[in-house]
Amino acid sequence: MSLLDLTRLSGRLDEAATARTTIAPLTKDNELTQDTAYQIQQRLVRARVKRGARILGGKLGLTSRAKQIAMGVHEPLYGFVTSDMLADGAALDLDRLIHPRVEPEIAFVLADALDGPGVTAADVLAATAYVCVALDVIDSRYDGFSFTHLDAIADNASSAGFALGTDLVRPTRDLSLAGCALEVDGVVVDSAAGAAVMGHPAASVAFMARALAERGERLEAGWVVLSGGLTAPVPIRPGTTVTASVAGLGSVTLTGVTA
Repeated sequence: MSLLDLTRLSGRLDEAATARTTIAPLTKDNELTQDTAYQIQQRLVRARVKRGARILGGKLGLTSRAKQIAMGVHEPLYGFVTSDMLADGAALDLDRLIHPRVEPEIAFVLADALDGPGVTAADVLAATAYVCVALDVIDSRYDGFSFTHLDAIADNASSAGFALGTDLVRPTRDLSLAGCALEVDGVVVDSAAGAAVMGHPAASVAFMARALAERGERLEAGWVVLSGGLTAPVPIRPGTTVTASVAGLGSVTLTGVTA
């Protein structure tokens, strides 16, 4: 795929996000590989940076085996979160989104960079300053929230927003056993444990570090990494309040608002 094609396709996704319109999946009319999909993603993120956003870290998707089987893949995908995605307090501005959904996650705040093809979950824990509960807002730019694995990679792993809990905890406990509850308007709608994310949330962060190393990149010190959805995502609409709670890590809440 030519550089012109990569730029054209990333431009389509960027325009869809800024205009709040959906487009057909890129794979409908284009042959993508995993490499070209990540190159499109890279250009998409660069466009946000050129508009003044800063890269704050990374995020993982398709971290559960069930989701991987459903999508016909054998590994997660990753994307990046930027400063313009960080939710303002407990409010999520729905006026800038298309069809958002929210899922609970465990976020890692890195004290040290993670670089190299041999990064392990133990390395991630050693490099982590704190962990906290998070809500990840996903918002596909594709028609009907329908897409392939490669489409999702190109669309920056459906990244749209996130919120972090205020309890910052040293990663000394076994996060695979940490229980999570997801509430919508005060009613628990789903629950899981940290093991739902690749057996241990740190394993998914290690995957991203290894994958980035193949592209000559790394997870930087000071970045936050959202390790992957602990439960299935839920839609968020005006007035809807979603709360994620993780044992030992506290809770975080987002309410959908419009102007």
